[in-house]
Amino acid sequence: MAAATPALPVAELLARHQDTLDRALTAIAERDYWSPYPEFPKAYGESAAADGKAAFEALLGREFELPGHPGGGTPVTGESSPYGLELGVSYPHAEPDALLAALAAARPGWARATPAERAAVCLEVLARINARSHEFAQAVTHTTGQAYGMAFQAGGPHAQDRGLEAVAYAYAEQTRLPRSARWTKPQGKREPLVLTKEFTVVPRGTALLVGCNTFPTWNGYPGLFASLATGNGVLVKPHPRAVLPLALTVRIAREVLAEAGFDPNLVCLAAEHEGSAIARTLALRPEVKLIDYTGSTGFGDWLEDNARQARVYTEKAGVNTVVIDSTDDYRGMLDNLAFALSLYSGQMCTTPQNLLIPRTGIRTEGGERSYEQVVADLAAAIEGLLGDDARAAAILGAVVNPAVLARSAAAASGELGEPALAPRVVASAEFPGATIRTPALLKADADKPDDRARFLTECFGPVSFAVAVESTAAAVDLLRRTTTEHGAMTAGAYTTDPAVESALVDACLEAGVSLSLNLTGGVYVNQTAAFSDLHGTGANPAANSAYCDAAFVADRFRVVEVRK
Repeated sequence: MAAATPALPVAELLARHQDTLDRALTAIAERDYWSPYPEFPKAYGESAAADGKAAFEALLGREFELPGHPGGGTPVTGESSPYGLELGVSYPHAEPDALLAALAAARPGWARATPAERAAVCLEVLARINARSHEFAQAVTHTTGQAYGMAFQAGGPHAQDRGLEAVAYAYAEQTRLPRSARWTKPQGKREPLVLTKEFTVVPRGTALLVGCNTFPTWNGYPGLFASLATGNGVLVKPHPRAVLPLALTVRIAREVLAEAGFDPNLVCLAAEHEGSAIARTLALRPEVKLIDYTGSTGFGDWLEDNARQARVYTEKAGVNTVVIDSTDDYRGMLDNLAFALSLYSGQMCTTPQNLLIPRTGIRTEGGERSYEQVVADLAAAIEGLLGDDARAAAILGAVVNPAVLARSAAAASGELGEPALAPRVVASAEFPGATIRTPALLKADADKPDDRARFLTECFGPVSFAVAVESTAAAVDLLRRTTTEHGAMTAGAYTTDPAVESALVDACLEAGVSLSLNLTGGVYVNQTAAFSDLHGTGANPAANSAYCDAAFVADRFRVVEVRK
């Protein structure tokens, strides 16, 4: 189905995006701040927000068109917004056989393209997605519950950054070996042995992307673009409650591929009827050689144990911990933690869950603060941050699924422990049907078995535990053991003591979790920057890979040698 005459020659794309690729390659080496995609909504033009909203509304209540896409099944419907809006979008549905056959037929031409050509096509896809960032922000808002400001940044430019980062790593790894080399071995008085050697990148095959409900683009783009840039076709299986952002991505990718002269079925959509468990079926198909997954530990473990024919990249659940020993900016620490616990109602894999505080209290620039004072002051900081409903709604967003709402209700009832701060209902003037809850802060004791059973289990959503521990040393040890046994995507700590800092660093290196120390300003433990920060490490049970490093892309292809 490839276009006979490309409307957009690859040579033109190479020229258009070479500078961006070069700068991305520099950025992943230098690790300083850089992004080609503005994160401020107004940078996209005066009418961009209104145009994006209109484009989003034009998608509602109708069939989502993907020209030339495999079909034949009953259209997939069922998405609804956590803000109370009925989306009414229907997506094409096809059986696995049809999808996988289409992907297999599309791959050969893409596999023959050079790494630079594939990178250029991927960068054009990202550029077109970026131009529609406001439309994507609406789609992310109304499928994930993220507030619009966060949906614009995390679902738009920051997700695009992660996609571009993956393309840069993929290009770097594919070009690490020369395409050809002349090999000459001296033989003394005899003529030397001479061979010409060619090294060709060979893609693995079909990649399966299993999307998540909370961050469909931010978590989806690294795997999508890593696989595509390394020559693999990608079957995108969105979460049933968050199809639209990835469906838009698939549509744009298919358009660019077709215009560049490639078969658009290199990227297909596997929309899933609620409860059909198509991801489990697809994951075991022999044609599927790569799987990217973000979600629950149970299914992630199942994929790692059972999808033996594929290279599986997972990001699963963890128990993120913050150790509070001492600080020289008590107010800054409280405000930073209050925001980190509140952002998107704690529905982030990086949100802190357990705050470990010595029973004897902590040292601050204003003197000692007892455990009880620290907990009360943090609760007051959260209340102050979220006291105004309009401001609270803009920070919290909406609760994304019934299980999160149930955990919030359990925290409010005291079922999960003594509340230092109970959650409350927040009303949204803009979206009266929105389900919004403030965070719950619960007291816990590290020496009580019932408490340990609660706080050593991931409690995804707006619930955190202020855990009393015997000492800072006990807190560091608990951080190490929690991460080693249960996994963590992030760790944080506050200390002014160099010896404690050294112990914390050693513990996190041993446990395999990245550490944020003494954050008191506009950077939070649950945020990472593409081209600089690694999201996850792959070194503890919460994830077996990181966004993004060489290991995330290098096994998506192999190199085959021909020597003459």
